Amino acid sequence: MKKIKLYIAVSIDGYIAMPDGNVDWLSDPAQTKKNPGDYGYEEFYDSIDTTLMGYNTYLEIKGFGIPFPYPDKKNYVFSRHHKKLEKDPVRFIRSDIIPFVKGLKKEKGKDIWLVGGGQINGILLQAGLIDEMIITTIPVILGNGIPLFSSVSLMKRFAVLEVKNFHDLFVQIRFVKR
Repeated sequence: MKKIKLYIAVSIDGYIAMPDGNVDWLSDPAQTKKNPGDYGYEEFYDSIDTTLMGYNTYLEIKGFGIPFPYPDKKNYVFSRHHKKLEKDPVRFIRSDIIPFVKGLKKEKGKDIWLVGGGQINGILLQAGLIDEMIITTIPVILGNGIPLFSSVSLMKRFAVLEVKNFHDLFVQIRFVKR
């Protein structure tokens, strides 16, 4: 069975984006120039064949001004909207997210990347569908923004599988469902 993997960056205070969705805070050009690398991204990307994201996350990705970054994957955007931009290889899903994701997990193939955002992260966590989380903490405090998980009312426990420190730029922790 495929695994749902949340691979995401977060601020020290638990936000994945500014209140308006902006994620410019994720990069520190002066630091990454001194320490270039993909920090495990390519290995992770090769382990998945599907992406899941909310509509706001899709719009944020499109706002980077680059071609859609996952053209070789099956991409699903959960939304009540149907504004597909350009000719992106995405499919908009309006149906209930939980049964749809349960069906995806049963398919053959590689794992599934939960790209985000906070609402979809919370829904899938609450339903017990997130199998692994690779959370990269950026050493910045935003003070306000979009939380990593929205609307979670149940406690969920995970085990720490791995911790990496990348040149004092950030810390990456890999969690697995207990």
